[in-house]
Amino acid sequence: MAGAAKSSKAEETKRLSHGLRGALTAELAGPESHFAAAEQLLLKFHGTYQGYDRDSATELKQQGLEKQWEFMVRAKIPGGRLTPEQYLALDALAERHGGGNLRITTRQGVQFHGIIKRDLKATIAAINRALLTTFAACGDVVRNVTATPAPIADAVHRRLQADAKMLSEELAPKTNAYHEIWLDGEAVAGEVDEPLYGPSYLPRKFKIGLATPEDNSIDVLTNDLGIIALFEGERLVGYNLALGGGLGMTHNKPKTYPRLATPIAFIEPDGLLAGVKAVIQLQRDHGDRADRKHARLKYLVQENGVDWTRATLEGIFCRTLADPKPMPPFRVIDHTGWHEQGDGRWYFGLAIANGRVKDEGSLRLRTALRTVIQRFRPTPILTPGQGIILGDVDAADRAEIEAVLSQHGVSLPHALKPIARWALACPALPSCGLALNEAERIRVPLIAEIEAVLVRHGLGDEEISVRITGCPNGCARPYAGDIGIVGRTPREYALYLGGDFAGTRLNRLVFERIDLAEIAATLEPLFEAFARDRWPGEGFGDFCHRRSNAELIALVDAARPPAARVA
Repeated sequence: MAGAAKSSKAEETKRLSHGLRGALTAELAGPESHFAAAEQLLLKFHGTYQGYDRDSATELKQQGLEKQWEFMVRAKIPGGRLTPEQYLALDALAERHGGGNLRITTRQGVQFHGIIKRDLKATIAAINRALLTTFAACGDVVRNVTATPAPIADAVHRRLQADAKMLSEELAPKTNAYHEIWLDGEAVAGEVDEPLYGPSYLPRKFKIGLATPEDNSIDVLTNDLGIIALFEGERLVGYNLALGGGLGMTHNKPKTYPRLATPIAFIEPDGLLAGVKAVIQLQRDHGDRADRKHARLKYLVQENGVDWTRATLEGIFCRTLADPKPMPPFRVIDHTGWHEQGDGRWYFGLAIANGRVKDEGSLRLRTALRTVIQRFRPTPILTPGQGIILGDVDAADRAEIEAVLSQHGVSLPHALKPIARWALACPALPSCGLALNEAERIRVPLIAEIEAVLVRHGLGDEEISVRITGCPNGCARPYAGDIGIVGRTPREYALYLGGDFAGTRLNRLVFERIDLAEIAATLEPLFEAFARDRWPGEGFGDFCHRRSNAELIALVDAARPPAARVA
């Protein structure tokens, strides 16, 4: 097995870290503006990434000056659900240490960017005072557990949220290092006992999501472990466990690839935690610890096969597992705008470009949300679409909430075309060290260009998912949408087409290198053909899926001057 190969340097760092402590305490107290290389890996387990401002790096280097080191801090929020007090605490923290803004992630968490080292401990401690944590928001452990966000008052949605919270608590690492380093907790001598993870933790990060086929708004099949809850009315029948999802890859490295999770087994309601722990143990004991690019669970499932995966799980679980149960077609529900909760109250979903909550120019989104939450005390729920839901709203407050948002320049959902409501983008430059190109900073103008093309062809109200990333690692789920736009070089993007809106099929690489200025023009002939030749009820991704790459390229080439055509 891959796990028998020589361990990587990262594995040795974890194994020798004394329960994720390493030299973090000493380096945190030191005068340097950043941490040494070994401690950078350990920092991730504590919920922070070290990086530097890439916009200024070249100029500083030319001047012989040090890089502008900074940190991203991520709060772990199971199912995205906060209390009003917790949201307001995060908002206040954005003012003190986050440059006046916070960012909602595609995994229902919150990130702060641009934190400097001397503010790092204070930032993490403040998040904990709000009864939240950054521990295990990153690192080679189970990260934030996502769940369908709608606060509907029924047994289905209550169970999903309760399961997300339970799994997040039960699967957290047991080391006391986090409390010692960041919260001045009492030091613990001796060896650290991690009964689930072991001394080296997992080979790579591990993502879990909970959904139902009736609402796959979290893209459940993109997780290492997708848990699909099956109900008959409000009675929970059990869970299908789908293993081996994950979207990270590397350009020109065919041994790396995106993959959607495969349903492997059905688990009864009372067997969920044991089943999940068995899957984690499978990855812990058999994952590749020599090559971190080959260490995700998806490679185990793909390369060893479903039969091996199932048999190995049964050996861990100590019993025969039931086959996955049939499921209805997956759907994705639009939670923006007003919806009844089923208990006499309402919830309001708001799309947020890039998940970036800030005041800028006439758009004072951060102030608007703070005002609404202070005044009306709704339940804030972060969505996997980088938006926010305000739940538990009295019917009498609806008009006034809309008025507050509008007064602060916030576009209400009915004013946005679907293409803008559904688009995702990762942070990319200047804060991500892996970014090859822009994503967040080009999302708004690029989506506006694509929207104009759609409107021109009578497709303005068509639901099409566009995901933009600055590199191929897949943080905004680019390979699971209708259209994936993936940074390739400092100016060019790879264009992926043919996924489906419901999140059950990957798209595929069609155009390897397209200049940013040409993306909308490249898509226009495809939209035109889609409007003309689509089958009844067919989505854009489905249309591209039934056409070969050669056919799609030919449609684009026919609209180009000869010199610009694809060879």
